[in-house]
Amino acid sequence: MTSNEREYVLGTDDAELMRLGLQHRLWSAQAFTCWERAGVKPGATVLDVGAGPGFATLDLAQLVAPAGRVIAVDESERFLRYLTERARVLGIAHVETRAQDVQSLDVAAATVDVAYARWVLCFTPRPHEVIARVAAALKTGGVFAVQDYIDWAALSVSPRSDAFLRVMPEVGKSWRSHGGDPQVGLRLPAMMSEHGLRVESITPLQRVARSSDPLWQWPTTFFANFIPRLVEQGLVPESDWRAMERDWNEYSRDENAFFWTPPMVEIIARRV
Repeated sequence: MTSNEREYVLGTDDAELMRLGLQHRLWSAQAFTCWERAGVKPGATVLDVGAGPGFATLDLAQLVAPAGRVIAVDESERFLRYLTERARVLGIAHVETRAQDVQSLDVAAATVDVAYARWVLCFTPRPHEVIARVAAALKTGGVFAVQDYIDWAALSVSPRSDAFLRVMPEVGKSWRSHGGDPQVGLRLPAMMSEHGLRVESITPLQRVARSSDPLWQWPTTFFANFIPRLVEQGLVPESDWRAMERDWNEYSRDENAFFWTPPMVEIIARRV
């Protein structure tokens, strides 16, 4: 694991890779709707910003085939190796991977039709630099589509859990300690405008899930993978994590339990 991978707040281990695969499946309908609005079509060149292990990349590659191209950029070489192998197995030859920090994105100017970033800018210390570099890579009329958080800490669960309310703010603090911003969605339209992108639509993204719904596994896997890291770092007391874990396990068996996802936003902006 490289130093960059160690610094990535959510990690790049096998458990995180599996969680990301599940996450993509659970949110794939929202992703495909976004790509349709953004104009992803056969023959397009698409830039997947912060591609991770490439679950979205491979879907995009199928949408732009046979004459299109997808450029997948991520700082994790481990994730990109996984993507390369999956593309090979699937016989997808029009995916190009680049191991880069998205804040130092290096893509030829005016060569990209659509750029896409999901839950990436909330982790980057300098999202304005990402936007500036994406804007430069877009053709005139090209689109940058972003799906990201407005307020991650607003994730809510019923019944009320005092342990949950104690632990959740620490997640946001840990992101901020790495330079991220779990409310970045509030700032994105202004930043896009500053870099020559005209915001065409701002769409809310929020869902509710009961304990029996597949989406219930989204926070379940996140908590199991990430909260123990905060315990190890001394940010969350072990007792709080165990109390939250007990509550969550109890709610998972309660047919009346539900949670609201953190409020998110989808922004479609076009280079003018």
